[in-house]
Amino acid sequence: MKTRYFIIWLAGLCLCSCNDWLREDGPMTNRVEDYFTSAETAVQVVNAAYVPLMWEYQGTYYSEFFIGDILSDDALKGGQNLADMSACYDLENFRAISNNEIVLQYYRAKYQGVARANLALEQVSQMEVDESLTQTLKDRLLGEAYFLRANYYFSLVRLYGGVPLVTSPIYSAGNWKQPRASVGEVYAQIFSDLQKAESLLLNKSALSAEDLGRVTKGAAQAMLLKANLYYADYLRNSGADGSNYYSDAYAAGKRFLSEQAGEYSLCPDYADNFTLEGENGPESIFEVQYMAEGTSDYGQGNGFSRGTFATILLRSRSNAFSSVGWGFNHPTQNLIDEFEAGDHRLASCVYTPSSDQIVNPVEESYLGNPNLCVKRALMQGSDYMVLEDSHDSRSPINMIVIRLADVYLLYAEAALRSGDLSDAKLYLEKVRERARGSEDILPAFPAYKLPDYTNAYALHQLQDNSEDLMMAIMHERRVELAMESHRWYDLCRWGIVSDVMNAYAAAESEEVRAHISPFVKGKHELLPIPVEEVRLGGIEQNPNY
Repeated sequence: MKTRYFIIWLAGLCLCSCNDWLREDGPMTNRVEDYFTSAETAVQVVNAAYVPLMWEYQGTYYSEFFIGDILSDDALKGGQNLADMSACYDLENFRAISNNEIVLQYYRAKYQGVARANLALEQVSQMEVDESLTQTLKDRLLGEAYFLRANYYFSLVRLYGGVPLVTSPIYSAGNWKQPRASVGEVYAQIFSDLQKAESLLLNKSALSAEDLGRVTKGAAQAMLLKANLYYADYLRNSGADGSNYYSDAYAAGKRFLSEQAGEYSLCPDYADNFTLEGENGPESIFEVQYMAEGTSDYGQGNGFSRGTFATILLRSRSNAFSSVGWGFNHPTQNLIDEFEAGDHRLASCVYTPSSDQIVNPVEESYLGNPNLCVKRALMQGSDYMVLEDSHDSRSPINMIVIRLADVYLLYAEAALRSGDLSDAKLYLEKVRERARGSEDILPAFPAYKLPDYTNAYALHQLQDNSEDLMMAIMHERRVELAMESHRWYDLCRWGIVSDVMNAYAAAESEEVRAHISPFVKGKHELLPIPVEEVRLGGIEQNPNY
């Protein structure tokens, strides 16, 4: 009897031991935390969170200018013909539906960035400080990841509205379906992340030469100014009170101007911002870093290059130039007309080829528009620079996300909304003064006339009041930041996009008007949620799509 019970007990013990053995990781099992054992891996995971900023192609091209410039009154699609980049043609002419490829790939790229930032924040925060991973380095890396996550969500919320809010890595298939958060909830996360980033990051001058281009405290402060201003405008357009967020934008701008006074300055020559030599220069606050890439990756998609497609996308299709491009993003005559007489910034934004430089008018003049975008095309005078040590579709020119002149104008706007007209005028004038140089052009506010965006671009003599000061700031943002992919977002947040786009369409050539569908207020301010994401995640579509 005792022998039988002993055998039963032994069998049970073996079963328990066997179960414990089955629960242990196998010899080839890798766990996430096993990778994060050194400063080098901490740096690598944060570096990986930067990478989706660079992505521009996955099934179609989705560079920032396909939205920020071409959706607005600043540019026409361009390309070889109407059918070239049909997804962009549909966006430009307010015909896009939820299966648009640009809409999908832009959305997914930003969530790839969110996922990588989430992983970095989870794992780096748990790593022990040691001789290689100092507290200063750990804080900086976490600050970078917080900033990057905020930046990705900022890109999403201003294009799609409320989106799923994911703030930690998803390891289980049961957790990947996430509901849409409200616009307010997304902005609350953005503000929280940026505030943490501000407290952890270093100033630009504290970075080593090899780390130049990383996120800085100044970038976090600048983005806090910008994000608060956007949310305040969103609330105002919704009929709600945005005054607290205008005040927060104003305060963030004040901190930037005070604490970063010795870190940034306007380039004496405006054009220096857009050269290879001028990258990460005194005016640069944050820009996406690209480098020469000698390998071909045609059709490979996200993550296959460290160079940008922008240069070849923007260059003329004419073989009259030293380098033939694909001819996208044609600046409109409407944008050209916005520049005041003598404004030298125009030449750094737009080039109109001479008749003998247009070899094939059918391909080089899009709907009668031959104008070329200069910024990021690496264009000098009437010819293009030849890029060395790179594949012909790849360029090392960076993409500026935010620079000092942009911050000055954002701050001027926040100051105006907060009742500080003196500062609003001061920082508007700083931008105009640089553009003016020593010549007798571009008079100080209010001694000039401007197109009234809400009145079919009729010229309006400015008066010294807050309404006309706002008009002057709007104008200055358009010309100072022309072809830098800000215009569409500005029109939407100002609440005038419907009036402006309908006035623009009415003033365009008959050839262009034939393709533009009417702007539908309450619909076209946002892009549709990609239909694949609606189907896979069960999330609600934006109104009227």
